[in-house]
Amino acid sequence: MLNGPTVILILKIAVVAVTIIFAISLVMLAQGRYWLHGRINTVFFILTAVALLGLEVVVRILKPDIFDYVDSDPELKRRLTIHLCFSLPATAVMPLMLFTGYTHRRRLHLSLAALFSILWIGTFITGVFYLPH
Repeated sequence: MLNGPTVILILKIAVVAVTIIFAISLVMLAQGRYWLHGRINTVFFILTAVALLGLEVVVRILKPDIFDYVDSDPELKRRLTIHLCFSLPATAVMPLMLFTGYTHRRRLHLSLAALFSILWIGTFITGVFYLPH
């Protein structure tokens, strides 16, 4: 049965999975394996984009009322808003990071990487630990 808590649980699992992939890419970076770091980050980007597109299909097309229950719970709405304050900017930074990495714009890439890392940590913590499923 497709309902809000089930979708949140699926997204939590997806966030944990792509975070492991992201961590592996950072290990490759630390080992100086830049090409592999980039390819792993491409996988991270694709999987994250697919999850976001899947969420949008569910929320906008298949079941637009799936998260209506959030409006009746002020605490849940506050937690979701906090989560979105991290996840939406992280989503916007991701393609820029991928582009700057592939085009070897190192200084900008590293600046975006620092910003993205902060946003992703916030996305992970608020998504996995703050949102109930």
